[in-house]
Amino acid sequence: MFNDSLQSELNYIFLQTKSLWEEVRNRQIFITGGTGFFGSWILESFIFINKKLNLNAKAVVLTRNAKKFAEKCPHIYSDSALQFHEGNVLDFIYPKGDFSYIIHGAIDTGEKLNKINELSMFNDIVQGTKHSLEFAKFCNAKNFLFISSGAVYGKQADNIDFLSEKNIHQLDWTNFTSMYAAGKFVAECMCCMYARQSQFSVKIARCFAFVGPYLALDLNFAIGNFLLDKLNNKTILVKGDGRTCRSYLYAADLAIWLWTILFRGKDSFPYNVGSDQVVTIKELAMLVANIVEPSVKVEIIQKINNATLVERYIPDITRAREDLNLVPKVSLLDALQLTFNWFQSKYQVSKIV
Repeated sequence: MFNDSLQSELNYIFLQTKSLWEEVRNRQIFITGGTGFFGSWILESFIFINKKLNLNAKAVVLTRNAKKFAEKCPHIYSDSALQFHEGNVLDFIYPKGDFSYIIHGAIDTGEKLNKINELSMFNDIVQGTKHSLEFAKFCNAKNFLFISSGAVYGKQADNIDFLSEKNIHQLDWTNFTSMYAAGKFVAECMCCMYARQSQFSVKIARCFAFVGPYLALDLNFAIGNFLLDKLNNKTILVKGDGRTCRSYLYAADLAIWLWTILFRGKDSFPYNVGSDQVVTIKELAMLVANIVEPSVKVEIIQKINNATLVERYIPDITRAREDLNLVPKVSLLDALQLTFNWFQSKYQVSKIV
């Protein structure tokens, strides 16, 4: 569907969102979490469309280490429409000026942090969101996009095929492994309270699982680990029994969904963001193993125990489809091939490990 460069993906995002951007002309956006996987796509698409439509828009990006991001993505860092504002999301000094739009996505989703210091994880999400909301009041923001997570639903019940925005009751508040989810849910509630008492609208994107360029390959996400094994021509290891069910939205579609929710989403009305095309982890491993020749082996660590329930994490995207006309357009196979090709062309394998 696309070539090895991101230019075709960015043009695809532009064509799908072209009608949304006029209200950004000559205005400023403030972005937290702008240097990670999500943020890189937000910034790539922003600077591309800003130039394409001559919007004269600006974005200020909160970062803890501007120099590190400059080394990672010099072409983004050097763009004249961007300014990088160093600080921590918990207590950053407010940049000067009015910001019509705020995108708040700053948080480390790593499993390691969640297990080592669950209270720190919870506090960072809640306090970071509160500080960003206070800034929204201070700078006269019009729209505030909170990037939440499908984790707020808790463990998907075995009688539910797809998690809808009405399934919020599943979260186990007493389980410390759910502190990331609990923090995101409390932050959502806080966003809605601020929206009721302030002059800006809050948009909520509950994000599920994704794949694409800029994805971290060495964290605790199966799809990244599988791609890293394939890039190194190693056997792909499936740590469970392979029956776990997931779905993956391509990063270009993700950017389209986030921009659309920011500009057109309803106030204080959460939208699931993800694909509803189900794939088992075993099937995913096999797809990655055979992206290009030569194939690599797939090894499943655990034997199937039919007495245990199959874990699922699949969104119902009816609300996004019906309200905003959002649908996954890039197939999983295309998404995997595009992601693999990008990593292979941009980096040597030794630099990915």
